[in-house]
Amino acid sequence: MNEQYLTGFEGIVEKAKKVDRPMRVAIAAADAENILRGAFMAQDAGFVEPILIGNEHKIRAVLERIGQSEREVQIIDASGGDSSVQFAIEMINSGDADCLMRGNSSTRDFLMPVLNKSNHLIKEDALVTHVVFLKIPGLERLLAVSDVTLLINPPMDARKEVVKNMVKALNAFDVKHPNIALLALVEKPSYQMRDTVEDQTMVRENNMRPFADCNLVGPIAYDLVVSKEAARLKGYECDCCGEFDGIVVPNLATGNVMIKVLQHSAGADGCGVLVGARIPIAITSRADEPEQSFYSLAACAAMWDAPAYKNIF
Repeated sequence: MNEQYLTGFEGIVEKAKKVDRPMRVAIAAADAENILRGAFMAQDAGFVEPILIGNEHKIRAVLERIGQSEREVQIIDASGGDSSVQFAIEMINSGDADCLMRGNSSTRDFLMPVLNKSNHLIKEDALVTHVVFLKIPGLERLLAVSDVTLLINPPMDARKEVVKNMVKALNAFDVKHPNIALLALVEKPSYQMRDTVEDQTMVRENNMRPFADCNLVGPIAYDLVVSKEAARLKGYECDCCGEFDGIVVPNLATGNVMIKVLQHSAGADGCGVLVGARIPIAITSRADEPEQSFYSLAACAAMWDAPAYKNIF
């Protein structure tokens, strides 16, 4: 059982503030109001140096609108030729930026260049996954959830990579041997539900020949993940109930709906990071509050500076 865990975003922010130098963040299509607000919060906190890439006229209009037209910040006009995302990636590859962040672009337009092998952000055998960190009212621990953006209906081998990436991300925040739940509808494997059988197989494999340094449990339903009392009432014996650090979802629809319900209806705060590329990548919704962009950049900075993350590649 892991003794160290994240109780909130404050620990991530404090870790980000300890970076040796501010992380240079290339924000692609930077004319996104709340994303810029969050980036400037991170700049003021001292762990980020934003680089605004995109249509300069649109970017300056947003800066004027949010009262930041006098801020000293680098703006690169990429309104012609390649997309601003491609331009930002080329800055990463040339060593002129350390981290990539989505601005005012669709998820597809942002991810296509990121996942393009010719851009060299991803190793040949690596799988990129989206890890969202949630602070849910009533829960003591910050909860990681993945994958909620890229993998529509991942096979078992892909979900093993989701587990590995989640563990690497948590390790970067000094959470060692985390408790990871394989979310399912029921706790007993059923051949009518493929994911439950695969969950049981993954747990057995990790116990015998660990593929990730974690305490893996599953299949397990959400109420048992977050509540010791639910486990007691249902007679489910597992010391991790109520003390999980991460949830691996069975498919994209489950994960995406889950985090949106928790954020928009249950008051959860959250931030997202793409894990598995050779750099951490900040990705939040354009409709999110500025604090979520701030937390995403804090997570990226902490991961970028952590030996546990640098040793991935």
